[in-house]
Amino acid sequence: MISYSEILNILPFSLDRSEKTDLFNQRLGQLTAFHGENCDKYKKILDMLGFNADKMTDYYDIPFLPAGLFKEMELLSVARGEIFKTMTSSGTTGQAVSKIYLNKTTASNQQKTLVKIVSDFTGANRMPMLIIDSPSVIKERNMFSARGAGILGFSVFGADRTYALDEDMNLNIAAMEEFLEKQKGKNILLFGFTFMIWQYFYKELKKLNKKIDLSSGVLIHGGGWKKLINEAVSREKFKKRLKDVFGITRVHDYYGMVEQTGCIYMECEYGHLHASVFSDVITRRSIDFSPCSPGEAGIIQVLSLLPESYPGHSLLTEDKGIILGEDDCPCGRKGKYFEICGRIKNAEIRGCSDTYEKR
Repeated sequence: MISYSEILNILPFSLDRSEKTDLFNQRLGQLTAFHGENCDKYKKILDMLGFNADKMTDYYDIPFLPAGLFKEMELLSVARGEIFKTMTSSGTTGQAVSKIYLNKTTASNQQKTLVKIVSDFTGANRMPMLIIDSPSVIKERNMFSARGAGILGFSVFGADRTYALDEDMNLNIAAMEEFLEKQKGKNILLFGFTFMIWQYFYKELKKLNKKIDLSSGVLIHGGGWKKLINEAVSREKFKKRLKDVFGITRVHDYYGMVEQTGCIYMECEYGHLHASVFSDVITRRSIDFSPCSPGEAGIIQVLSLLPESYPGHSLLTEDKGIILGEDDCPCGRKGKYFEICGRIKNAEIRGCSDTYEKR
């Protein structure tokens, strides 16, 4: 199998369509064969579908697993004794959660991949970091929720990390003011989940009629938009309100999921989500799962070159999206770029950032 360490040497947005297709055909074919040999449940799925990885010529033909399958069964391709970390999705009360089993190699590669992708947007230097969440989220180190994993993953980009919320999800004004005074004149990194930022940071500061200057900040945020859409908050309105209250203009959304941690899709300066050389997106028609035409909305399939400890390299999500183009975004990054249109009908509300309930 082509080693992932070799792939990590490639710049994250440097391959054109032809070069990326060759890489994906090779690596994904090898991953499919590997998981078929080492995960009995995955092998049964391949056998049921009559798929032979050795005869694969196009990675578009690789069977996809519904992302929700990880809520229904344990899927791992290494000995259980090799698992040292379990990732969980953050389902709402009563929902089953996905469990993703990581060995040290896969977990390390996830972190390295995240660094490569995000550094393309923020630069290589670490910045003072304000985390718009509570420190209580990361207390359980051997089993991370999506929120905890996100905070830990992005923390590598920050120095002098400070939490904007206390253990009870209340604003920690004193900690924020001390942080901002100490970092005055420096670029700072802000990270949080979309709904948490809106509900527990922006709205609370607005209620207090308190403005803080974050004009030197770069905000990276992700997670579900479900509750914000219900409040009639669009991406444009979200950015405008943050600019009005905090003076912040550099805002990057990202799309990602616990089932493929590390391979996130960052929003560029033109508002487009980008697939890196480590991942890809395909949109499929719901009627027959055939690939959509350019500009046609469909169900999003995500592919990742990363997962070695579990068969998560080809997944069908519960999200709808449109591929806007490939290799020609005005930002100059190569690869596909796309937008999210929402959830497919009758899909569960995703947990992650948008389902926290204050107790």
